[in-house]
Amino acid sequence: MNKPSIFSLNKHAGMTLLEVIVALAVFSIAAVSVTKSLSEQMANMPILEERTLAQWVASNQMVDIRLTSDFPDIGKKEGQVELAGREWYWRQEVVKTTDDKFRMITVSVSDDNRYQRIVAQVSSYVHSKL
Repeated sequence: MNKPSIFSLNKHAGMTLLEVIVALAVFSIAAVSVTKSLSEQMANMPILEERTLAQWVASNQMVDIRLTSDFPDIGKKEGQVELAGREWYWRQEVVKTTDDKFRMITVSVSDDNRYQRIVAQVSSYVHSKL
């Protein structure tokens, strides 16, 4: 039986230089894309954190309003609360609806006391228990 020579084995083993260059090019394009995507996500993290915290403040205020047994009076209320080491300013607005047994409540949350920039807002309806 003829044994293949060392030279014939090496001829079929491994990758050519062109194949290696193409593989590196594909990998580098993929790596650049992943890096760009991660950097964009990291840049958005503070914005998402701020919106999440503001949404929690708005939801907490809405829960407080809904837990009271009194039917809310029409008008506005403002206040501030501390969450996660930051001061948040909330504004509650109660408006009359077409049905006198319902009121719409909107809670807006801002990071400044002039409410120039609303970070989160939630709305809900409450029903008179009478």
